[in-house]
Amino acid sequence: MKKVCVITGGGSGMGLETARLMGKDHYVIICGRSVNKLKSAVQELKAEGIEIEAFPCDVSDVSSVQQLAVHAKEIGRVAAVIHAAGLSPHMGDAKQIMEVNALGTINVNNEFYKVMEEGSCIIDVSSMSAYLTPKIVMPVGLYKYSVFNKELFMKKIMKRVNLFPRKIREGVSYGISKHFVIWFAKQDAARFGKKGVRIISVSPGNFETPMGELEKEEADTYMKHCAIKRFGHVDEIASLFAYCASPSAGYLTGIDILCDGGLVASGISPLKRNK
Repeated sequence: MKKVCVITGGGSGMGLETARLMGKDHYVIICGRSVNKLKSAVQELKAEGIEIEAFPCDVSDVSSVQQLAVHAKEIGRVAAVIHAAGLSPHMGDAKQIMEVNALGTINVNNEFYKVMEEGSCIIDVSSMSAYLTPKIVMPVGLYKYSVFNKELFMKKIMKRVNLFPRKIREGVSYGISKHFVIWFAKQDAARFGKKGVRIISVSPGNFETPMGELEKEEADTYMKHCAIKRFGHVDEIASLFAYCASPSAGYLTGIDILCDGGLVASGISPLKRNK
């Protein structure tokens, strides 16, 4: 039976590099809202001898995620899910960002819970923004609604986001959504653990990716505060994903791993970065 690795947002950047590593011993399914955008990635990796296909999926649409999960299960044993799809503040409005980043994570976890078996692993990708956004902004008390009523969760969370001035809502929505990803993965550890499935979140810092390029001006202002004075390379984060998904990390679950070159450790915040 084939070992299957599903990577949402796998067409470029860290997702593509992860597909290259996981493809050494997995059948890889990369997903995006448009399969056309994934064609070059599939061609590139097939040329390297990797078994790979593209599958259309909008993670904010539960029926779309359900189709993906069922398809992956039909191919073989779903050994790893790396949920890297997400929108940055420059890629959508506040509601779209929350729908893809937060609701998308709920959908991916819930639908793949149904098809994953003992020994497998799911990785939800967060962001160092979850650590940099001031804690007072985070409506942690609302997160619990996501477990039993995701529509009510979205309604309440967007009501909170919309209390902020319009010009900063995208950034606020992004920070909250990525903080929520960490919370949701942690609270899901016990549920997945009953099936012998591990679940963790990973919070990348600034990496050399197409999404990172959109954030480059802001990222450059943080660079001087990093312990490692450069952007991360995609092979570094891909190696972390691959290790976490492997049997070698078989006791690792219910935790977030921050991979940011030591930026958060510096104590910097958005309010202090220019000082």
